[in-house]
Amino acid sequence: MPHSTRTPVRSQGSITDFPQRQRHSPSTADPAAHSCCGRTASARSTGPHYRGDVDTDTVLKLLQDVAAEVITPRFRQLAEHQISEKNPGDLVTIADHESEELITAALLAAYPEAVVLGEEAMATDPELLGRFGEADHGFTVDPVDGTKNFVLGSPNHAVMVSEVRAGEVTRGWIWQPQHEAAYVAERGAGAWHNGERLTVSEPNGAPYRTARRQWVGRDLPGLGRLELTWACCGIDYPHLVAGDASALVYSRSMPWDHLPGSVILTEAGGVIGTIGGEPIAPLALQGGLVAAPDQQTYDAVVSAFAA
Repeated sequence: MPHSTRTPVRSQGSITDFPQRQRHSPSTADPAAHSCCGRTASARSTGPHYRGDVDTDTVLKLLQDVAAEVITPRFRQLAEHQISEKNPGDLVTIADHESEELITAALLAAYPEAVVLGEEAMATDPELLGRFGEADHGFTVDPVDGTKNFVLGSPNHAVMVSEVRAGEVTRGWIWQPQHEAAYVAERGAGAWHNGERLTVSEPNGAPYRTARRQWVGRDLPGLGRLELTWACCGIDYPHLVAGDASALVYSRSMPWDHLPGSVILTEAGGVIGTIGGEPIAPLALQGGLVAAPDQQTYDAVVSAFAA
């Protein structure tokens, strides 16, 4: 997976300075006024822009700033008392909690009517998932995706956000702080990696991968044996787009894990659906998923699981 050598731009102010209700949508007189990842592009004026939206770059910068303030300083520096378990084997750290609190507060300041579904908030408020499913406008927040990797000192962790409007994922963000890699997408306007347009690459014999350890080694007829993913959706999806996996197979799907990567993948030209061959329902995401670089590969994996 390509890594950027670009130093991410940091905010000059506090994270709480995240703008509220800024109007960054291009006017008809200035179709080039919108930018993504530091790149102004008139072609992007064909994509969806919502009146009063905080622009995509600003949300990305929020994730970068939050990571710089509360995640990266704790990388390989966590004390034992800063790590706990939500459930046996399901780790959470002080960085998860603080990151989610900051991101959620900023999003709600900009969009007070939205429902923000954070992974850690869901752990203490199970009814939040239902409210998110009923909302016209919402965000998902995965404050430290790949928490176990983070605890173990692996750079393969990320911060992720997605936006959902009327049941459709409209924007997605993945920030990999240790790799300085940003992936963003807007529905109908494309996907971008560190400011460059992103399209899926041919896997060229790369393994089919699964996040479920019990499926590792399982033979998919005509395709090969499943190998393990990178144990972090914010790393997995970019690897798939880069051609480092022929497909990704998941047995468990939570919105904060998969919605950001799903819109980045599909805007880059890939395909995602259920393991049974159905389209995903963002507001009722559950069960197994298959993510693939193209429809033919997706269909082949679904058929292999049905065999």
